[in-house]
Formats: sequence, C-alpha cells, structure tokens
Amino acid sequence: MKKVSITNVCTADLPNLTAKQSLEMLKQIKSGHPELREAFLLGNSRLVLSMVGRFPQAKVCADDLFQTGMLGLIKATDNFNPDLNVQFSTYAVPMILGEIKRVIRENSALKVGRGVRDIAYRAMLAREKIERERSKEASLAEIAAEIDVPYGEVTAALDAIAEPQSLYDPAYSESQDGMSVCDTIADKSVKDPIEDRALKSAFQKLAPKERLILHLRYFRGLSQTEIAEEYEMSQAQISRLEKDSLKKLRTYIESVN
Repeated sequence: MKKVSITNVCTADLPNLTAKQSLEMLKQIKSGHPELREAFLLGNSRLVLSMVGRFPQAKVCADDLFQTGMLGLIKATDNFNPDLNVQFSTYAVPMILGEIKRVIRENSALKVGRGVRDIAYRAMLAREKIERERSKEASLAEIAAEIDVPYGEVTAALDAIAEPQSLYDPAYSESQDGMSVCDTIADKSVKDPIEDRALKSAFQKLAPKERLILHLRYFRGLSQTEIAEEYEMSQAQISRLEKDSLKKLRTYIESVN
C-alpha cells in the first residue's frame, strides 16, 4: 500500500511514529496529557491499515474494516501499560485483528450461533498467541488444548465461520490460469477420471502423502479441516499439500500431452 484513500484519509499523509516515540507519547498520555491521544492514534493508524491488508477477500469494505480496526487501536491505547517490557504494537495487533475479524464474522452470509462464534473467536486468538510465542504454525490440537475445548468442537466452529466461497471465485489465490472453484468439482455423470491413462500415470508419480491428500479430497469428499483433524496436521499444511499436488499432477499430464 503506497498511496490510497481510506475513510477520506490519504494514507500517504499519515504520520509514522517509531516504537520509542509511541512509548514516550503513551507515558505522557497516561501521566495527564490526554490532548496527545488523538495524535498518538493517528500516528499508529498505519498499524491498522496493515491489518486491514490481511483481508483482501473480505466481503466488508475496507473503510468499514479500517474504522473497526481503529476501535481496536483505541482499546489497546486505553488499556496498555507503558511500564510493561513490551512494544505497543505487539500488544495492539491482537486487539485490532480481533475487532476486524468480529465484523467479518458478523457480516458473513451464514448465521452462526453465538456459542459457536465464541469458540471460533477464542480459537483464533489462541492460534495467534501460540504462533507469536512459539514462532511456528499452531495445530488444531494445540489450539483446542489452549482454550480447553474439545477438538471436534474447535474444528466445527472454525468451519462454521469460514467465509462461503463463490463457485466462480479463483480456485487458488495465486492461480493465474483462470481456473474457478466450479472447475474443480467432479461431474458425477462422467466416468471416474482416475481411469484415464495419462491421469492415472501422473497420479502414480506423486508422493504417497500427496496421493493420499488428493484421494481424501476428491474421491472421499473430505474437507481440508476434516483431513487435518484425522492426520493431526494444520489446515494450512493440508491446503499447501493439495495445491502443490495438483500443480505436479498438471505438470505431469502436460508433459505427456
């Protein structure tokens, strides 16, 4: 993001406070100078902008996400203790993300019960905490243990709040070949595609784990989350394996043709 307008504010004109400047200003605000609060919030609004950029596919407009993220920044500003040995941005990011994700969930086309939403919200916070503290991708089992909720309830809650995908959306976020989701759905009236000689040969060239993932996804119809649960992996790992396997499969077939 270089120069865009959001909520009628040109982002190129936003000030940019360093961590040291932010800490000093916060101490002054807490010690009786509330007039600096607005300048502090404006000086850290780029942090909110960067969080909004994490949700390019959200069905909520960027202006609304930015305003919601600013609410999270305000909460972080009011509750942060400058005496703690931690940067303000480290403290603020989870609050900003929490507010943004809440609005995205509430604007989902599917209505989910409050109890399920609460579990999903706690699970997402736990994921962020685990990944921040351990610098590694959090598994669903670790998330369930962190919030003390049964594994199955966590996976069900995360699946329930997932944004519905249009059949005409790109099949993969990085795909540039025009393939949409509907192109990946099998036609039941067509003979089993694995019986095609070229495809069968290409399929056998994949690694055992890659063949397993494709079999579970396209022949047993399991979701990525269900596969992750069954094999104690993260959904992100399953997604990467599936994507890489399909790329290899296509490369093998194209080399034959």
